[in-house]
Amino acid sequence: MTMRSVKPEQAPIFEMLVSHAQKGLTPFHVPGHKQRSVVEQQGGAAADFGMLMGIDVTELSDTDDLHDPNGAIALAQDLAAACFGAEETRFLVGGSTAGNLAMILGICDPGDLVLVQRNVHKSIIHGLALAGAQCVFLTPESDVHSGIAIAPSLETVRRAVEKYREAKALILCSPNYYGMTADLASLIEAAHAGRIPVLVDEAHGAHFGLHPAFPRSALQAGADVVVQSTHKMLSSLTMSAMLHMQGDLVYRPPISQALRMVQSSSPSYPLLASLDLARRDIQMQGPALFEPALAVAREIREALAGLSMEAIDAADPLKLSIKDQNERLTGFELQAKLEEQGCVAEMADAKHAVLALGPGTRKEDAAVLLQALKQIAEELDAERADNSHNEKVETPIFPKISPTSITHDHISEPVAIRRRTPRTSVVPLEAAAGRICGEWIIPYPPGIPLLYPGEPISEATIEALQRLAAAGARFQGAADDTLTTIRVLTEGDNI
Repeated sequence: MTMRSVKPEQAPIFEMLVSHAQKGLTPFHVPGHKQRSVVEQQGGAAADFGMLMGIDVTELSDTDDLHDPNGAIALAQDLAAACFGAEETRFLVGGSTAGNLAMILGICDPGDLVLVQRNVHKSIIHGLALAGAQCVFLTPESDVHSGIAIAPSLETVRRAVEKYREAKALILCSPNYYGMTADLASLIEAAHAGRIPVLVDEAHGAHFGLHPAFPRSALQAGADVVVQSTHKMLSSLTMSAMLHMQGDLVYRPPISQALRMVQSSSPSYPLLASLDLARRDIQMQGPALFEPALAVAREIREALAGLSMEAIDAADPLKLSIKDQNERLTGFELQAKLEEQGCVAEMADAKHAVLALGPGTRKEDAAVLLQALKQIAEELDAERADNSHNEKVETPIFPKISPTSITHDHISEPVAIRRRTPRTSVVPLEAAAGRICGEWIIPYPPGIPLLYPGEPISEATIEALQRLAAAGARFQGAADDTLTTIRVLTEGDNI
């Protein structure tokens, strides 16, 4: 099979795996289940799981190799590049995290300087630490209505490009978890004017550009390297994602080599097949693939006003960030009440419960959600208002707190992020102002670090962390999950 002979309605990886399974070969290779369910005798859901094992193979003579593709995997990646508008696409079996790490490691040598939007996912910060890069953080602008951070302003990016002409890349994240987007085209144009490539974490925007109701994708806006979580908003399996490349500002072989370093040498073939099938769904159904979810989104938005609820006006219609208009509930409490009614939200913050719709969303889902919201609203109206809930809650802005030494022009001085920290001490959170953080503090979701090791702790940071902890947020990286204490660098140690 060649690229010339393969058709968009085909799924080369999936078809390859089915063909291999139908040969009835006797396996003397990994994995240990030998393409047979070892739980079939138990029946029920356990036996259903065994259906995947028939296509869970390894690199064989007829199954191609993700790290050196020249057969079905190469064809599937070429089809994906054509579908999403890239010049080159690589399949990821470690989620967008693997792609974010690889694009940074593939572009940066130790000591190289990179311009970075401050409110990026932890995988970007981890990649910068692994690369040994010097980071110049750019403070994001905030949505005037919700206070949620989006991306740096065009003026901030222009000043940064002018000030740091040696920068190896500008790293942006768009859309954010709430479906809000930046004016990527303008930001990319500003970076390209200085011959600086733009890397975009578009984890939540794999569907962008695929329907008139959606914003343009980062590739369409001109980004050089784009990472998308295909599993988040399209139909592939969890952990499957794609990395897309285009243009001549980025030398691509080092990124491919970095992928070999950060991805498993035994990649999951079911994950690869799911990427192949997700791309085929798009090309076979076109914009119609998203119509059921868009109809549900419209129905929910129209019904919210009558329930004393409202949703953020986001660019992505498939993200619904809902809050109680009277602020009797925090977002965490609304999320918990929805779950009691059988509706599981994607995440919550101090104000909003965030719902993600997708190709699998159906009309009946709207009825279930609206009934749940109606029940919640009725219970609130029947209860006497709790004074503690009458206080206005704030959604922390990333970074309302100052990362390192942000100046008046929203651009930090260059800083390095260490992979490990020196000795740390435990101090009460309220006494940590002015100290240097010795651990990662990452509200999850959304996974944006509020503090990383080596970052100065400000009073504003402490207040934001206390508000989040009181509202019920969970934190990754914190040794004390109650966040009453925090690890700081031991006095006299240098970061």
